[in-house]
Amino acid sequence: MKRFTPLFIFAMLVTSNKIVKAQSGQEPKPKNLYTLVYDGAIDKNETGKVNITPVAYKIKDVDIAANVYTPAGFDRSKKYPAIVVAHPNGGVKEQVSGLYAQRLAEAGYITIVADAAYQGASGGLPRNTDKPANRVEDIHAMADFISQFDGVDLGKIGLLGICGGGGYALKAAQADKRFASVATLSMFNSGEVRRNGFQKSQINTIQDRLIQASEARAQEAAGGEVIYTGTMNPTDEEIATIPTDLYREGYIYYYRTHKHPNSTFRYTLSSLLDLMTFDATSNMELIEQPLLMIAGSEADTKYMTDEAIVKANNTQKKELFILEGATHIETYWKPEVVKKAVKKLVDFYNINL
Repeated sequence: MKRFTPLFIFAMLVTSNKIVKAQSGQEPKPKNLYTLVYDGAIDKNETGKVNITPVAYKIKDVDIAANVYTPAGFDRSKKYPAIVVAHPNGGVKEQVSGLYAQRLAEAGYITIVADAAYQGASGGLPRNTDKPANRVEDIHAMADFISQFDGVDLGKIGLLGICGGGGYALKAAQADKRFASVATLSMFNSGEVRRNGFQKSQINTIQDRLIQASEARAQEAAGGEVIYTGTMNPTDEEIATIPTDLYREGYIYYYRTHKHPNSTFRYTLSSLLDLMTFDATSNMELIEQPLLMIAGSEADTKYMTDEAIVKANNTQKKELFILEGATHIETYWKPEVVKKAVKKLVDFYNINL
């Protein structure tokens, strides 16, 4: 196997001397050597335990920052199943995707999670470009990399997509048959939401928003300023008034309890040209691999998972698994919810890899 260049250790999280409890009752996470911000994260590599290795590779001319987790007692001369993990929109590998990657490594899998191109610690300009084709290519590229990693059984590579990464995982698995099975957690259909609005609340403004995105692209092409959307940074009081669980709890998670300097909801307005014409659930009949879709019973995003799984009519194995009582964001961090989700994922991959 060729030698891959390790990443530089990222800048440490800046935390206030005064720890302020967020509305969820959790506290901001302390500093971590690898800047991981989830509970029980690896702080140092130890013999006989799950280890984390920061790695780097390229997608064309864009540098990609990734973490590979290896199981306890990892032996390069042996063969292990592997899981590619795709992170949520605006998220980075140090948050929920890293948590699930670590938990799956604890169950004996080699896992990889990478920051999307143009986002997080990965390269690419303009920053925070958020195009579906890029996100799907990120998943293909993670499979490229992990396929060359010592110890990976090439016939046993699975895929897990979380939130927006779940929608892109469905799309990637439609064509990429290196993935022997695919699972999603709290799947978010980015194209459908950017087009129609969350819970179909912006259907009447589709054409207006496409005009705005077109004008933003024209401005970029002319060398003008890049225009961003999703730049809101609400106060605690403003967060409390947000009516939807997804966004209210999402702001708490990303901006308070699991904040990371590389994570942002911001994306280029011109990205909407690609996002609004994308749908994660088109061509679902191309998925022949075993499919597991997990969602919280109280998630206000569950309708997206419901819409997607019924379209997967060409796989002999598909299952909708409900996490009772859980909201979308609670599947990211709440210990008892994560434990149930991981157990189901491990059972699924053990059978289908």
